[in-house]
Amino acid sequence: MSVQFGRWNFDGRSADREYLAKAAGMLAPYGPDGEGAYIKDNVGILFRALHTTMESRNEVQPHIAPSAAVLTWDGRLDNRDELVRELNAVLNTRSTDVSIVAAAYERWGTACFAKFLGDWAVSIWNPTNRSLILAKDPIGTHHLYYSLDQYQVSWSSILAPLVLLAGKSFALEEEYIAGWLSFFPATHLTPYIGIHSVPPSSFLSLGSGERTVRKYWDFDPGRKIRYRTDAEYEEHFRAVFTGSVRRRLRSDSPVLAELSGGMDSSSIVCVADMILAREGAETPRLDTISYYDDSEPNWNERPYFAKVEEKRGREGCHIRVASDDLFRFDCQIHDFSAMPGEDKRATEAASTFAAYRRSCRTRVVLSGIGGDEVMGGVPTPLPELADLFAGARLPELAHQLKNWALAKRRPWMHLLVEAARGFFPPALVGVPRYRRPVSWLHPRFVKRHRVALQGYERRLKLLGPAPTFQENVAAIDALRRQLACEGPSEGPPYEKRYPYLDRQLLEFSYAIPREQLVRPGQRRSLMRRALVGIVPDEVLNRRRKAFVARAPMAAIAAEYVGLARMGGHMASGVLGIVSPACFSETLQKARSGREVPIVPLLRTLQVEFWLENVWNRGVLDAGGRKPADARPALAANIFSAEKAKNERR
Repeated sequence: MSVQFGRWNFDGRSADREYLAKAAGMLAPYGPDGEGAYIKDNVGILFRALHTTMESRNEVQPHIAPSAAVLTWDGRLDNRDELVRELNAVLNTRSTDVSIVAAAYERWGTACFAKFLGDWAVSIWNPTNRSLILAKDPIGTHHLYYSLDQYQVSWSSILAPLVLLAGKSFALEEEYIAGWLSFFPATHLTPYIGIHSVPPSSFLSLGSGERTVRKYWDFDPGRKIRYRTDAEYEEHFRAVFTGSVRRRLRSDSPVLAELSGGMDSSSIVCVADMILAREGAETPRLDTISYYDDSEPNWNERPYFAKVEEKRGREGCHIRVASDDLFRFDCQIHDFSAMPGEDKRATEAASTFAAYRRSCRTRVVLSGIGGDEVMGGVPTPLPELADLFAGARLPELAHQLKNWALAKRRPWMHLLVEAARGFFPPALVGVPRYRRPVSWLHPRFVKRHRVALQGYERRLKLLGPAPTFQENVAAIDALRRQLACEGPSEGPPYEKRYPYLDRQLLEFSYAIPREQLVRPGQRRSLMRRALVGIVPDEVLNRRRKAFVARAPMAAIAAEYVGLARMGGHMASGVLGIVSPACFSETLQKARSGREVPIVPLLRTLQVEFWLENVWNRGVLDAGGRKPADARPALAANIFSAEKAKNERR
């Protein structure tokens, strides 16, 4: 994806060209296809291009609209043709995305954002009324950060320039860390107090003393899609899913798809092949990349992605992922990481992936993230039962309780209690075990940030949208938070696209009955029915993939001596986030093979290494507190458990 940067000095000072030159140097690795700049009076705006479509090669950014508004657009506009028809007086089908966006803004103002389908982030400087608008797509696939004080506002697609060029240190945003240690932080947060992120589906408006963040679009809880037969739902799903994949094949270079052998990635590859065979697409070719580790007993993916390769008649790139390479604690930190989630290691798997991207000249990677959450990958009856409970549809509730009790082999009363507890406050019914803060966090830290540590969970409402809709919104919010923690790609840069996070596919999924997605004994029911004959049966009928926890446990055991020494010199302990003694006790349990919450444990290590890195660079202002000098030399180069899991989808 392309990158943008800008600064507006409120006090009238001329744009600092030296500052902008430094920012341009930091943006350069992410935009190899040329640069553009708008520098006038007290405003400086930069753009670095990464071309992924034929039209993008004709863009000149920053783009100057007829009204003199200055736009920088980083994204892919999926409904170009529809917008061109509405704006046909000034555009044609060969118009660039940014020119279509500019014309739409000239016609409709900020109301245009709700009309844009695709993945994008845009900044709009209006010199006439001295105002700035920053906006992002509804899902938040692209980043746009901003730093605001009484003297200026700076904004950037990349977080690092706002941190390293600020000329000051930042206080730690504890809520961000709390969210990272649990279920990902809120989308408007960054690790630094004073630097914010534009939330998905929202725009920031600055000007004339005004600072507002407004939502321009949201899912419609009143939208319902009801058919008489299963076949009609299946046909509609195939149409919207095919449309989603087709839009993400818009690239004038080969597209690379992650192929793990699971239903999410396999369905993307198989539907893409169907599109290319029947109607063609802008991309000249679809390649695949698969990861495997034959030594891991719980992760035997080869038979499944091999079935997809057999069907398509082409073998993709296979990368062996060694467990001892993924979970390493023995390297020094050299590069600056703006967020705990950024992974800049030169692992063998990462180097092979980069080399393969260079060899096939791809700039677009398709990911299966979101399939589980959107298409009923978790076989729970609770949202559907909560709908029936809230609507007092007692005969249907009794029928479904019986069916699910048989499928789950659990008493129906237990299922009813679980479905009903979502309507009551946690103080009354308690917090589920998986949402409870881990034992090694400092009690005062837990007290201050309990909401973030519990994943921003909200109780269901009896009145208003159906509980299934409320659960769907909660699931997409969790995915938005996860995407907000994705670091930028470089070496060489590429754009990641997510077919399961397509707005029209999500709207369809949220408007149909829950029982179409999940049925007793049939997770992903609609997908399995609709993709028969498209995706190999062995993949459609495979069991849910197990999450691998053996490798990180083995790595902790192997590096236990160094990790145990670290326990007495923890930056997170100095900051009152972690209780070092409790953390050391948990490490001992992990070393002994006892059950521990492995994902929060790895995240705590990742936060610890990241804190030391930013602290030693002078980026973090800890109120006079300093990290211990006796820290053993351990690495931040651990692979987060979520990232490993996502690449296996």
